[in-house]
Amino acid sequence: MPTFEYIALDRQGKQVRGSIAAESASAARKLMRTRQLHTKKLRSVSEASHSGSFELGQLFSSKRRRMVLEFTKQLATMIKADVKLTESLGVMIAQSTDPKFTQILQNIRDQLLSGENLADGLREYPGWFDTIYVSMVRVGEATGNLGRSLNLLSEYIGKRQKLETKVKSALTYPAVLVVICLLATVFLMTVVVPKLAKIIISSGKELPAVTQIMMNTSNFLISWWWLVLIALAFGSWMLRQFIRSNKGRTLFDRLILRIPVIGELMRQSIVARFSSTLAALIRSGMPIADSLKIVADVTGNTIMNKAVREARDRIIGGADIATPLRESKVVGPAVAHMISVGERSGELESMLVTVAKDIEEATDETVQRISSVIEPVIIVVMAVVVGLIIYSIVLPIMQVSDIGGI
Repeated sequence: MPTFEYIALDRQGKQVRGSIAAESASAARKLMRTRQLHTKKLRSVSEASHSGSFELGQLFSSKRRRMVLEFTKQLATMIKADVKLTESLGVMIAQSTDPKFTQILQNIRDQLLSGENLADGLREYPGWFDTIYVSMVRVGEATGNLGRSLNLLSEYIGKRQKLETKVKSALTYPAVLVVICLLATVFLMTVVVPKLAKIIISSGKELPAVTQIMMNTSNFLISWWWLVLIALAFGSWMLRQFIRSNKGRTLFDRLILRIPVIGELMRQSIVARFSSTLAALIRSGMPIADSLKIVADVTGNTIMNKAVREARDRIIGGADIATPLRESKVVGPAVAHMISVGERSGELESMLVTVAKDIEEATDETVQRISSVIEPVIIVVMAVVVGLIIYSIVLPIMQVSDIGGI
């Protein structure tokens, strides 16, 4: 269902911002009128921008995630203490220090007072509460186990946050080293080389080919730096547009999984997220076919997405779900076998929990391997680049001083 962002006036004439899910813009305006909101501005928001896909760690911001996690824990505690839902939200509204989140909670509380359920209220803020969150809350409300569903959600969000932190930490360190290497190279090429070039040129001797190439590169960077920046920005934009296409996204996802060490880390992250999410949804009481439909949209990888959808079709037809997961090559044979055993024994949920736990432990080892492998590789590459620049400068200086002829 499309989502619309709005700016409106409430019953007290106060301007409020938010988002609302509706079939069309006119339906959104009608729904807002029932909530006594006077629409000032309304615009459609692409559902893709609010999807729950991972995309190398993209979910919602760490600050937003912490607020949602704390909200979930507190709400679960108060629900278990038999505090009314509207009263619980009122307490959290008073405690909230973030104006935007406070407004969201107020809007949700108003919807509850008008007769709507919690899941429908949460659904209107996909940037804060994703499909999994809304679905588990809906199941909890339908079964009368909202407190249990919220507990499962807080556990799930906490584990997912921990896993994503590990992945980001593993990828951030190499990225920082690469940036430092590039900055050092640019500094040498634009500051050091030009100063020494004057001395080299004044000798009047023919320059070595490597030195001439280095000087030409330096002059280009100094004279056309703005063109380099434009080219990089345009190239980044083109790459982003390509990745957003179906063909580009599939190619990118396949390429990521084939990168040595890093591909293994991403594969572990995808499978762990699939296992923990599916286990949480099944544990909440949702049918496995519906659970697989939701999980397919949050795998963050088109190859895994296709495999999960095929698994859903197979289980609807009475077959197993392990086979398409195994054929995707994202899920390893051992994990696929464990899922198959869980299906046959009727303990799929507990087996998925075990799989997620085992992979999370394996992720720690992979992170250590990345640190131990990538760091020396980047240092060697940096040493080669810097050494080549120094060599191109020292060689003609040695020739000028006739040291090379001794």
